[in-house]
Amino acid sequence: MVFNSDVFLLAFLPLVYLAFWAVRSKQSRYVLLTAAGYVFYGWWDWRFCLLLLFSSLLSFGAGLAIMSAPSPRQSRWWMIGAVTVDLSLLFFFKYFNFFSGNVRAAWPSVPLPVLEVALPVGISFYTFHTISYVVDVYAGRVRATRNLWEYLTYVNLFFQLVAGPIVRFRQIEDDLDHIDGPPQTGWTARGIAIFVAGLLKKVVIADHLGTIVDPLLKQPHLSFLDAWTAALGYTGQLYFDFSGYSDMALGLGLLFGLRIPRNFNSPYRAAGIQDFWHRWHISLSTWLRDYLYITLGGSRGGTFRTQGNLMLTMVLGGLWHGANWTFVIWGGYHGLLLIMDRQGGSFFSNWPRPLYQLQTFILVVIGWVLFRSDNLPMAGRWLSAMFQPDNAGSFAPRAAAWLAVAAAWVLLVPESWEIKFPTTLRWAPVYAAGLLLAYYYINGTESVFLYFQF
Repeated sequence: MVFNSDVFLLAFLPLVYLAFWAVRSKQSRYVLLTAAGYVFYGWWDWRFCLLLLFSSLLSFGAGLAIMSAPSPRQSRWWMIGAVTVDLSLLFFFKYFNFFSGNVRAAWPSVPLPVLEVALPVGISFYTFHTISYVVDVYAGRVRATRNLWEYLTYVNLFFQLVAGPIVRFRQIEDDLDHIDGPPQTGWTARGIAIFVAGLLKKVVIADHLGTIVDPLLKQPHLSFLDAWTAALGYTGQLYFDFSGYSDMALGLGLLFGLRIPRNFNSPYRAAGIQDFWHRWHISLSTWLRDYLYITLGGSRGGTFRTQGNLMLTMVLGGLWHGANWTFVIWGGYHGLLLIMDRQGGSFFSNWPRPLYQLQTFILVVIGWVLFRSDNLPMAGRWLSAMFQPDNAGSFAPRAAAWLAVAAAWVLLVPESWEIKFPTTLRWAPVYAAGLLLAYYYINGTESVFLYFQF
């Protein structure tokens, strides 16, 4: 099930919303949201729900075991055991065939099989949810909840289950504890407005850019203009698709009395790669910083060690997106840019800010070519075409128009969470009109969000 579908907009969401506010007790709302999460998630394949439930019960039990362990050593072993099982499941479903294929390519005599295993939707996201919970309980940053339904609600929230943001239990613990309260003043109107804004981003801009990018990348050869059109188009498509999803998750959270953390902060206005990663997919970048980079030692071991920790964090962050060498190299590319940014940041920061932002944006666009490419040869051909102006190609007015729309939005429109949407009743027709416009563009297509594949 996807947000931009008839079944979600016309049936699932209205029914869950009405039922949620019809029941009054905390436990009833936990049970309802948990059930809604499993229905939403099981819409693709009900078998995935069993894996989700196992991971949830494992981390819930580990949290209680850590809290009640008689010694710090035993607490540590409970934490290590739960994290190891979660990562092993992620490795098996997402990376085993990648690992097996590369080992067999290097050593053909090694009899590693290739398995017919479907990738569970959203496994990378909910695995990071459960790991953060277990580690936070062990570190004393949060107390383990003894209410199983509260914990299942946290892991299974349908509006952030399959593509984030990556929410930590402590970020919404207070809202979960007070979930039996009445609707907060203005939250419903603001939630609807942010949801509509995100839906418009997805179905109007991202999907139209996708209809430009995908045909171009199916061509056997790209001209200079086509290569840049595809690169810039995908740069816009990915942002509007993913930030649109994040907006919808934030808006839906407000409808149910839960404040989901923001995930984007105008990333294409960044000045420097460090600034970009403070603005792009914030929930992932901060997760990698807090649970991986700092665990590796962070910047405490001197320049060389710091650079190694930074590079390893970004490479693993790239691999988190998918089992493909393009993601690994994309992560390494950003790791190298971050190291260079740290070393030469004082020099580049002296540039006029618009020039510094343009330099950052171009570097990010080049990285997205690696990110979007199916394999390394495709990335090589695409990048080569971008830097061979002798084969200019033809101008495409429709593509230029949609790129202009995307650029104007990026430069002029603030993030949805920054806008102070009016919450008075007289604005209801405006939000209804926005929803109808978005629904018109959906037109039964129900296009999947790009980050569902991760």
